[in-house]
Amino acid sequence: MSRRRFAGRRALVTGASRGIGAAIARRLAAEEADVAITARTLDAHPTLPGSLQETAKHLERHGGKVAVIVADMADAQERARIVPEAVDALGGPIDVLVNNAAAAIYQPLRDYPLRRRLLTFEVNVHGPLDLAQAVIPSMVERGEGWIVNLSSGSARLFRMPPEDDGVLSTTITIYGASKAALNRLTNGLAAELYGTGVRVNTIEPRAAVLSEGADKLVGDKLRPDQIESMEEMVEATVALCDCPPDHTGRIDVSLALIDELGLTVMDLDGEAPAALGGGGARE
Repeated sequence: MSRRRFAGRRALVTGASRGIGAAIARRLAAEEADVAITARTLDAHPTLPGSLQETAKHLERHGGKVAVIVADMADAQERARIVPEAVDALGGPIDVLVNNAAAAIYQPLRDYPLRRRLLTFEVNVHGPLDLAQAVIPSMVERGEGWIVNLSSGSARLFRMPPEDDGVLSTTITIYGASKAALNRLTNGLAAELYGTGVRVNTIEPRAAVLSEGADKLVGDKLRPDQIESMEEMVEATVALCDCPPDHTGRIDVSLALIDELGLTVMDLDGEAPAALGGGGARE
């Protein structure tokens, strides 16, 4: 792996004010990509740490162009300006799109409100497709591009009788359904674009990544073997931001992909191997 593998490329990462999105953006910038980041939180969130301004400071240390775009992925009009603003600010078309932003509202289906269902699918399904549609024409014209959608193991079906693992149980069904839809979009887009040089893939964690939001939701309910490191998730994701043309249409799992490709998990600045804990997520 070259520390300069993204030199000359422009990347757009959604949901980059904190958590996985911020970490992916930081790693792309460390490997010399120019990076546009977008989220709703510019300066401060009322309950969670992290902001676009904080992420931008990390990115700017690496010397490339950084674009900050405040937008709500739940609003079709707001997200319609994300790609044009990123192209403007970075000085050219997007080479790498990472659809990380997500809405996660957990509660039982029997009383799950329509308003929350609509919001979840707006952010988790329609938003990623809208941004993909916006970047695809220039990618096809140039003969290469990378679209990476972040999904979840919750997209898989429950076995019957269902096993309550004491964490999320069936309250995660709507979120999982939206991620299952995203996986299908990944596969369908990849099929449509096969042979154009545009790679479209999904990545999901094998175990929970304790971003600020996830920690608040379920952090106290997880065993060590149900957690993987941020560095592992980022390593797998950035591999898909530079994968060959025949690696497309896949629903990859972070730790399995790391093993398949024989990757060394690096720190978020790509400077040294990450100090990984022994929680057992890779077992």
